[in-house]
Amino acid sequence: MKRAILLAFVSTPAIASTNYTQDARDLSAAALCGATNVTCQQSYISGAKDGTAAYKRVLSTYKAIRAAEVPPAPPPAPVPAPTPAPAPAPVPPPSPPPAPPPVDTTLHPLAFVPSPDVDINTELVPAWGTGAIPPKGFTGATPNLDDPGAFRFVCAPAGLNYDDPIVYPNQPGKSHLHQYYGNTAITAASTYASIRTTGTSTCNSPLNRSGYWEPAMLTGTGMVVRPDVNALYYKRYPKTHPFCTAGNSLYQGECVPIPTGLRMVFGFNMLTMTAGGGYYNCVGPTATQAHYPASQNGLRTAAAVCGPGNQLGMIISAPDCWDGKNLDSADHRAHMSNMKRDPNTGQMKCPATHPKVIPQLTLGVWYSVGPEGANTWELSSDTMVDGSKMVAGSTFHADYFEGWDERVKLMWEDNCINLRLNCSGGDLGNGKQLRMFSGFTMVANPRLVPVPVRP
Repeated sequence: MKRAILLAFVSTPAIASTNYTQDARDLSAAALCGATNVTCQQSYISGAKDGTAAYKRVLSTYKAIRAAEVPPAPPPAPVPAPTPAPAPAPVPPPSPPPAPPPVDTTLHPLAFVPSPDVDINTELVPAWGTGAIPPKGFTGATPNLDDPGAFRFVCAPAGLNYDDPIVYPNQPGKSHLHQYYGNTAITAASTYASIRTTGTSTCNSPLNRSGYWEPAMLTGTGMVVRPDVNALYYKRYPKTHPFCTAGNSLYQGECVPIPTGLRMVFGFNMLTMTAGGGYYNCVGPTATQAHYPASQNGLRTAAAVCGPGNQLGMIISAPDCWDGKNLDSADHRAHMSNMKRDPNTGQMKCPATHPKVIPQLTLGVWYSVGPEGANTWELSSDTMVDGSKMVAGSTFHADYFEGWDERVKLMWEDNCINLRLNCSGGDLGNGKQLRMFSGFTMVANPRLVPVPVRP
């Protein structure tokens, strides 16, 4: 299982090339040999150990993880769900009080709140122990073939609760059961200020107190399946790239950092009951790897080829076009948009209503499949308020509440994104790396817990 997320931890000059075989050799040398065991390292790098089971597992898993970074097909056209009646639409929260004056520009409509209890000097460590700078992403023959800049890290699972401070603020217990990542103190009452000043973080370091949450995965027999890990990344082209340069024929929009305090919900729409773009996958010794769309019975299809000993994954990407003004909207979606294809040029670009391109967030959550299998698994959001059931896994969606330390966010923006580096494991691209919190493991323990009682 550990090899399933090596890419999130290891950064070498060969990683993210187009030669997956050599990438896997370098990963094996870095992960399976001691730091001073040069003989072992060279045996993997040279290919002498290509026939070993350890190398083959790394190669197989590495290919799966790289495949998961290929954007899935655009979400299908929204089709109203047939049977269950939708849950009553929540009453929009009252209009928030006027935001403080902008700190810099429209990129910061909300003033950054510092975390006085977190020392940036102790939470940042030399990257990979040496201060190494990660390699540049692949440069194609044309700008269309360039890799974007990437900043990757991993999160362990945080808590479970029936709250949602974005959709149901100050209404504890009103939501379906959520699995959280990142900030450990999120409740229905959470605000940007409370997220920045309370809780620790399961995403490397409390320098990232952002909240990420999704419907909990259930066994269908009264238990919650806890995830092993959530492998996240933010990707965008540099602000100097043709995609970000106004007047260029490839222009997609103005490329900017993620705004302070941004909130959004993406994937299946629980208000309109329309499909989103998430998908499922499976990796492991007997897995059949593929993109299994959530809207096409993807969870059951993936589970059928993902027996005990494998890992079942659920992957979803957020929209990357922002309206440049609002940190949230009444439906928690309208201030964001996916890129659209320009009918005149054939190029993907942000619509005029959402002209800012922000780093696109992707979440990849991986669950170990135990002896019971995954054929009865379902999401907590698949059960409607009236008790009726949607197709298992079809309501896959995610919430995001930005809570980064502004200084650190701009480090990975300026280096990993704007220098088009291939940063992994919380590497900030400037010789510094987010310190991993003590006690982090790559395997959920316990894996199954009882479904908590709704308050």
